[in-house]
Amino acid sequence: MAKQNTVFKDAYNRCLKVLAETSSLPSEPELGQVLGVSRTTVRAILGRFEEAKLITWDKRKKIVLRQPQPEDYFPAEETDSLAEIIERSFMRRILAGGAEPGMQINELELAREIGTGTTSVREFLIRFSRFGLIEKRPNSHWILKGFTREFALELTEVREMFELRSAASFVALPDSHPAWQELSKIETLHREILADIDNRYKEFSELDERFHLLVHKSSSNRFIIDFYDIIAIVFHYHYQWNKTNARQRNARALEEHLAYIEALRSHDPKRAEEACRRHLRSARETLLQSIP
Repeated sequence: MAKQNTVFKDAYNRCLKVLAETSSLPSEPELGQVLGVSRTTVRAILGRFEEAKLITWDKRKKIVLRQPQPEDYFPAEETDSLAEIIERSFMRRILAGGAEPGMQINELELAREIGTGTTSVREFLIRFSRFGLIEKRPNSHWILKGFTREFALELTEVREMFELRSAASFVALPDSHPAWQELSKIETLHREILADIDNRYKEFSELDERFHLLVHKSSSNRFIIDFYDIIAIVFHYHYQWNKTNARQRNARALEEHLAYIEALRSHDPKRAEEACRRHLRSARETLLQSIP
């Protein structure tokens, strides 16, 4: 239920925003389309609105009784975006199937599993397919094309160009930029995981994604940030494809990240570039080792 709960909370918060701008809500199918969720989720949201005395709901008539207050919203940390939820479920499905070439992915099943509308799932798959890892087939089916050595090498080459460019932008950020605060939180988490590495090494891949995304975002380049999706999916899930030596490998990557963070803090472009190159070199090795 946890996955669906997150979908529900995200959609609930977005529906509160719709409510704040109107005196009567649209029909259930329309709301489902606006929010990108199933009718079941829409009904659950409306039921909760009624309990909170936000609306009266009688069949098709939904009358707004009051404006939503800040306390009506679920806290942000409990609501992953729909895109993140779809991405995680998609990867879980691929990993469960062993990520074999020729594996089938069905839009309807994926949407049902997440508790969302098929349109959102289809949009995600279309965006993902432009990298050539999956291909559309008739009747809402997709096929996994397989993850080859050539694909991995091309991907790492582009990743290195983008990340070096982003690291150079990061060191130039003013001290007042919020990215430095986020970097401090990420650094603390690195130290906490390292201190208890035997039990927490599996938490690395999500932290890795958070750290590299922060670096990429500092580029303020929409193409670099958009491309990061595919990098994240491939790099961070290969940690799960290849479980051998995961603890040692993740411990080494955590140490490299800390050196990289220190180099970013120095505001010295040369130091940041060296730390970035060193880390990306071992990330490339790890990725290549994980390909059967």
